[in-house]
Amino acid sequence: MTTGGTSVGEFVLGIDFGGTKVALATASVTGERLRGTRLPTRAADGAKEVVRRVLDAAHGLVAETPGRLVAAGVSTFGVIREGRVRLAPNVPGWDDLPLPALLRDGLGVPAVRVDNDVNAAAAAELRWGRLQGADVGLYVNFGTGSGAALVVGGRVVPGTHGAAGEIGYLLRDPAEPGYADGRAPLEEYTSGSGLAARGSALLGEQVTAEGLFARRDEPAVAALLDDAAATIGMAVANLTTFLDPQRVVVGGGMAEAFLPAVRAAVDRAVPFPPPVEAARFVDDAALIGAVALGLQAT
Repeated sequence: MTTGGTSVGEFVLGIDFGGTKVALATASVTGERLRGTRLPTRAADGAKEVVRRVLDAAHGLVAETPGRLVAAGVSTFGVIREGRVRLAPNVPGWDDLPLPALLRDGLGVPAVRVDNDVNAAAAAELRWGRLQGADVGLYVNFGTGSGAALVVGGRVVPGTHGAAGEIGYLLRDPAEPGYADGRAPLEEYTSGSGLAARGSALLGEQVTAEGLFARRDEPAVAALLDDAAATIGMAVANLTTFLDPQRVVVGGGMAEAFLPAVRAAVDRAVPFPPPVEAARFVDDAALIGAVALGLQAT
């Protein structure tokens, strides 16, 4: 995706709903970024208020962009099933929200494509990044949460219920509590939020995942991070063995920290190990993906 330019005919809108902020951008039908804005999510206000504020911001951004809006792409937490958001309990009222219909009606454009944030980031990598040209690929994202996207036939595969790639629910041990018990075992153990919780319990003080990496010289912290890296490496190696992709792309805020462990595990465990690469897009990956979704909808 490129930036710059001021004169267009038709354009698309990308919206990325995040836990703390919502980012919006317009782009030409050739992928040139035109305008952008962001606002705090303010999740405590409830889903309907979040959507209302975002629609107001979207209308303002569309009015500032020369040309005609022809489609919109949207990235959101949770998954989309039968036109409603599922697996999104952290924003009041977001779970079971008919988000696609609300956005189609609110934007006044029929071509609206909505997907989860990891699938959107994978769409960005497919169109402009490290998965370009891949018939079979695997995108894994390690940040505040943990997720993956499967690429088959050169497209992101949503799964029967829109939940393909929800690797945060993978079991680490056969006997541990899983989804039916309200748990997400892999995510709780390896995500940024999970590491922060485990690190805070270990150290007896509140610490972020970033703070843990800054204290890696402490033996207890190093052991915790090494264990998380090994667990992530095992999970990605197992996915790679199953899918047999041409490429594995690692994204998210913790991608750089875990990339060596993922590469080592894939090389050690996978019969035909593919290249393991850092994602092209880290900052604003889901927003760039939302633009890619919008372009797919045109």
